[in-house]
Amino acid sequence: MEQHLLLGQTLHFSGNPLLSDWQDVTHHNSRGAVLIEGSRILAVDDADALKRAHLQAKIVDYGDGLIHAGFVDAHMHYPQTRMIASWGKQLIDWLNTYTFPEESKFGDRAYADAVAADTLDLALAHGTTTLTSFCTIHPESVDAFFTAAAQRNMAVVAGKTCMDRNAPDTLVDTAQTAYDDSKALLEKWHGNGRAAYAITPRFSPTSTQNQLSALGALWAENPDCLMQTHLSEQHPEIAWVKDLYPTSRDYLDTYEAHGLLGAKGLYGHAIHLEPREISRLAEVGAAVVHCPTSNTFIGSGMCDVLGLARAGVAMGLATDTGGGSSFSMLRTMAAAYEIGQLRGDVLHAAQLMWLATEGSAATLHQQGQIGHLGAGAMADITVLDLAATPAIAQRTRSAESFWDQLFPTIMMGDDRAIKDVWVAGQRVA
Repeated sequence: MEQHLLLGQTLHFSGNPLLSDWQDVTHHNSRGAVLIEGSRILAVDDADALKRAHLQAKIVDYGDGLIHAGFVDAHMHYPQTRMIASWGKQLIDWLNTYTFPEESKFGDRAYADAVAADTLDLALAHGTTTLTSFCTIHPESVDAFFTAAAQRNMAVVAGKTCMDRNAPDTLVDTAQTAYDDSKALLEKWHGNGRAAYAITPRFSPTSTQNQLSALGALWAENPDCLMQTHLSEQHPEIAWVKDLYPTSRDYLDTYEAHGLLGAKGLYGHAIHLEPREISRLAEVGAAVVHCPTSNTFIGSGMCDVLGLARAGVAMGLATDTGGGSSFSMLRTMAAAYEIGQLRGDVLHAAQLMWLATEGSAATLHQQGQIGHLGAGAMADITVLDLAATPAIAQRTRSAESFWDQLFPTIMMGDDRAIKDVWVAGQRVA
């Protein structure tokens, strides 16, 4: 089987730098190499050692480029690609004004195909090799996304978004159709190639208790699947949930009471949590996905990333396109840093890179397979140019350490910083 040997700087992790000293679990090699055989990484080591041991491998020399695991975006909405950066609204008005009219178009398979292709190509151009997406209520939207991902051999997670109230007639289903459609799509796509299905109630305000119960039953029947939803994004949303679910202890309880709290649960945003909610998320092993560009763009608030991690909650990172204002995980890391600063928590570049790769992969229960630069992992790889623009280059010329080189790219980088991308051992053209 053909081997490729990628030469450059390498960065990988052996633990969680949010919970350990980042220096102890972060590994940088200024003259490293990654050996790929077929679709997987065979070895990560010193360049000279791998070159001597694998003389027949085809060499790709990236010079000072930084080779690391492909970015993993743990929460986004591909149907919102064409309405990204829409002006002037907060969550509920934003949904009604921009999101719902756009999502109503996705019963048209040709339209869904076109947007799915654009979204995945934009992701790859920004170094993101895995997306976790909400689709729309239309099964066609799910088929379009998984089909486009299969054509690119990308590992993705997605599901039909379910809503049976507080949405336009063009976007509501029922408890029964939510269950039936989700079950059929799950059986069709989950474990098909690199696809994973996520049962997907949008959030409690757009689902009746009957629908949440139906989806909870489906999850109980398919516990190997993920479940994704939204939690405690904005104060008006939380107040709305209290009105709709007056007997619930808190927002998380609206899910828990209907079988939608578990270890494979992904809860987007989770900014304004009660102590009980934090304890329960940690107790069951559920994950929170931090969406910082979205949180600032639509005025939601500041997620306590370090506090949640130290409380035992698994943490991932995501663009939340199109509430998020960028397809770039570099920009997303920069926003996470900025929010941390406002909270008085300074996130190190190592912690940010871990969140965007290993951390997000772990929330998807695919740790060691994606988001990981190590033997046995799928060869989903991104290579960064750490001097991609004149502004970044002039800063890195005065850098006194590797981290001094990397941090300006995190803060100022975009798709121009993506030097190369590999998916399942194949170089993206």
